Amino acid sequence: MDNGDTGVEANGVRPGSAEKNMMRTFASGNAADQRANPERIGLIAGWGQYPMKVAESLRRAGSSVYCVALVDHADPALAQVCTELQWTGVARIGHAIRFFKRHQVQHAVMAGKVFKLKLLQPKIWLKLWPDWRTIRIFWSHFIATKKDRRDDTLLLAVVEAFEEAGICIQPATDFVPELLVRVGQLTQLGPTKSQQADIAFGWHLAKEMGRLDIGQSVVVKDRACLAVEAIEGTDECIRRAATLCPGGGFTVVKLAKPQQDMRFDVPTIGLGTLKTMVAAGAKMLVVEGAKTILVDEAEFIAFANQQKLIVVSLDNPGTACGESSDRAA
Repeated sequence: MDNGDTGVEANGVRPGSAEKNMMRTFASGNAADQRANPERIGLIAGWGQYPMKVAESLRRAGSSVYCVALVDHADPALAQVCTELQWTGVARIGHAIRFFKRHQVQHAVMAGKVFKLKLLQPKIWLKLWPDWRTIRIFWSHFIATKKDRRDDTLLLAVVEAFEEAGICIQPATDFVPELLVRVGQLTQLGPTKSQQADIAFGWHLAKEMGRLDIGQSVVVKDRACLAVEAIEGTDECIRRAATLCPGGGFTVVKLAKPQQDMRFDVPTIGLGTLKTMVAAGAKMLVVEGAKTILVDEAEFIAFANQQKLIVVSLDNPGTACGESSDRAA
């Protein structure tokens, strides 16, 4: 995906409703503060519209939102919604922690995509200019190479760094549960019998890839795997499938990991996903209900119906919708 250029220096500095009393037990085993809607909350914003939706929901609920916006990722329009916004680089975790502590933020959420592929560029750490806290956090991953660089490994290290500093990271979906996709057939067209077989086949593959923390998406056709998402992301995975199957008509399955930590890396779909599918010739999108974020649902469904796509949201592959006719319902 193109993330755009914010024109900010690489060091990241630029001038410039949930139910009450909900308690979330984190994957680390520590219980969070029972205040699900604190007066002040931090937002670590990456790429996409999801951070904007989170910020808007928090403001409507009465929270003051203090945003750390990631350079070359976040939407500058967040400055119009958040109480205060600070631009920072992805390798300046200490800078982000100091910003939150300065504003007495004890609860924060992470929303939006981070382009991990950039971390493989030559001499990237010189370009990112990491602060000392970031160097300490990722020394074993990138310098000593004693630990792996899987998504969950890296993101959990970030979460632990914030929590060690007294900033509790909560799932953003606690504050915007309405963005979690409902279970069911979302479009007028539903899967045919052969497509139902692809759903079951792709579901198993996607869950295994997620269990290994490789990626969230697979592309299948006629119970053959065309492409598996890795570091490149879902859109590039779909495009690669198109080069291998120029006839199109394939199915994209994007699921939460079996061990999904809802604080980060939650599967997200939106209009951009559908546009990539249309360009590639894909026919059907399968996601996991209540564990996938859907941004701008009304616009998403309207576009899918217009393009005669099939979108289904399931809680397991055995709940696939009945066989569809070849026309809209």
